[in-house]
Amino acid sequence: MSKKRLIVDYSYDFQLLGICSSLKGYSLAWLINRVLKVKLTKVDDLVIEGKKGEFYSYQRFEQKAMYNELTLIKNSSQRTKSQSKKILPEFPHFDFVLMTKGGENDSGKRILESLQGITSIELTTLIPLRTLISKDNFIF
Repeated sequence: MSKKRLIVDYSYDFQLLGICSSLKGYSLAWLINRVLKVKLTKVDDLVIEGKKGEFYSYQRFEQKAMYNELTLIKNSSQRTKSQSKKILPEFPHFDFVLMTKGGENDSGKRILESLQGITSIELTTLIPLRTLISKDNFIF
C-alpha cells in the first residue's frame, strides 16, 4: 500500500520580538501595558506537546483587538531548570517573546523602539522568521 504525505504550508503573518529581562512575566506585561498603552492580561498557558509525548506549558499574556493581536510568551517552560524546554530554542538567551499579528507591516519596528525605552529590558530585537526552525510553535 502506498503512503501519501500531506504537506501543509502555513502563512506566517506575525512578527516576533525577543526580549531579555530579569523581570517576572506579570511585571514585564505591566510595563509593556504602560509604554504601549495596551492591556496585556494573563490567559491560559500555552501547552505544546513534545516529540516524546511530554507536555510543556509556557506563561502567556495576551491582548486581542479587532485588527491586531499582541502576545507575550515566556521563552522557557514552567518545569524545573533541568527539564525546561525553550519555545524558541534557536535563541535561548531571550527570556520572553513578544508576538504581533495583524496591524501594519512596520508595527514590530515601532514596538521595538518603544520597548527600548524601558530600563528593565536589557535587550530587545526583531527575530527574522525565515531563519527559524521552530516557527510552528507560534501557530495556535
